[in-house]
Amino acid sequence: MKLATFRYQDKTHAGIVADDKVYSATADPALPDQMPELLSLSLDEPQRLQQLCASASAIPLSEVTLLAPVQKPDKYLGVGLNYADHIEETGLETPQFPTIFNKQNSCVIGPDEAIHRPRLSEKLDYEGELALVIGKRCRHVPRDQAHRVIAGYTIVNDVSVRDWQIKAPTWTLGKSFDTHGPMGPWIVTADALDPHTLALRTWVNGELRQHSNTDQLIFDCYQLVETLTQVCTLEPGDVIATGTCSGVGVKMKPRGYMKPGDRVTVEIEGIGRLSNPVIEEPEDTPLY
Repeated sequence: MKLATFRYQDKTHAGIVADDKVYSATADPALPDQMPELLSLSLDEPQRLQQLCASASAIPLSEVTLLAPVQKPDKYLGVGLNYADHIEETGLETPQFPTIFNKQNSCVIGPDEAIHRPRLSEKLDYEGELALVIGKRCRHVPRDQAHRVIAGYTIVNDVSVRDWQIKAPTWTLGKSFDTHGPMGPWIVTADALDPHTLALRTWVNGELRQHSNTDQLIFDCYQLVETLTQVCTLEPGDVIATGTCSGVGVKMKPRGYMKPGDRVTVEIEGIGRLSNPVIEEPEDTPLY
């Protein structure tokens, strides 16, 4: 199943996308209309969601605006240096433990929303990534049970401001600028794919920049859940971006940073495409 958050007739809903149609959870008063609750239901009672497609009136996909599937995740965590081919291009050593950082949830935007190149820097980079989305409140989850708490997977672009990433050793500032968390177009439920055998590609203006596979992950999705839940409780709707592969702009010669007028598109096999334009940070952005 594909779980989506969308705007229709000026209202925001959660529901299912199937066959170029959208089925709103509001069609069944017994179903929740918020994504975290739908994620939990997709693990506990998937048949209830599947019945929605059989009974509800459909909205053509072309008539809705897809939003980030999780609008404001309580936790948005990223992983650095987690692809073998990316480690090779950086010349760094393979980490023995995951490098975890935060992205503030105010960075999240949806498909086709504009990424802002900030006033403070021109070193704006893309990172196409697979993200897992938690569906159950969990703590101390062993690796072999992690699949039981992952509701599904989505595409993210871990947009990074490279000089600000270096300024702050935790990386959080360089990863958290407003609009620097594109996510979507939906969440594919975990029963529909193997997260560790998926082709990943990123284009900038139609030029293929990244081309890899999630089989290059150093710490896979289940290992990440095991590690994180040793430290903190994960909640439905929490997002964990699993890292990027080789081909990032900072490693190109000359540098391949994004600039206004560009469009960046990330595709992951079995999920779909996430595409966003790049613009200058608007002059009317409030300063205080």
